[in-house]
Amino acid sequence: MKKLFVWDFHGTLEKGNEYAVIDRSNFILAKCGYTERFSEKDVQRLYGKKWYEYFQDLLPHLPHEKHIELQQKCFGMDDEKIGWDFIEKYIKPTEHAVGVLRQIHLNGHDQIVLSNTQEWALIKFVETVGLTSYLPAHKQFAAHNHEPGIGTLKETLLTNYLKDNPTYSVIIIGDTESDMNLKRVAGGITYLYHHPGRTCPLIAVDYVISDLREVLREI
Repeated sequence: MKKLFVWDFHGTLEKGNEYAVIDRSNFILAKCGYTERFSEKDVQRLYGKKWYEYFQDLLPHLPHEKHIELQQKCFGMDDEKIGWDFIEKYIKPTEHAVGVLRQIHLNGHDQIVLSNTQEWALIKFVETVGLTSYLPAHKQFAAHNHEPGIGTLKETLLTNYLKDNPTYSVIIIGDTESDMNLKRVAGGITYLYHHPGRTCPLIAVDYVISDLREVLREI
């Protein structure tokens, strides 16, 4: 049976963007006249949070609207060359990501990527790490839910995709609990990608892996 591999992007198929987030945040803080800065130790401590939550953590005395405003200024950098200079400085494909996606493709299976980012930015992210051949634009789905009540849940995106592809056996690969929760709407098998050097979330999954090649057991 043809299978559907559902990939998370940030922290699963790519690595390094968390450092770009810190750098871009500090750039915006300076540009807006704030003296506070994120440090390298915040990279791991805040990993996985929404961008406004970074500013919420650093500037708890500010109203929520200011945290959202700073987040939007960071997103606005995507429209400028300097924004992507930060990203391209740090972002790389996760070890073996290219080879694993290629092998799944060669075996005739389907693959999509779900990401909490903007649609046009996701296209550029995937291109930057060299995965467009295996995850073309029509296989990329952006949730962009960085603010409560805004955007589309990954569960909804996957449910809608499966309406047109109802016979798939589903394999879900991601690095967060929310990724693993996609099993609620799709069933299938879950692979939690555990970053070397990070604490592994204590959640119910089928497999915990630190090497993406372990997913190839499904083909």
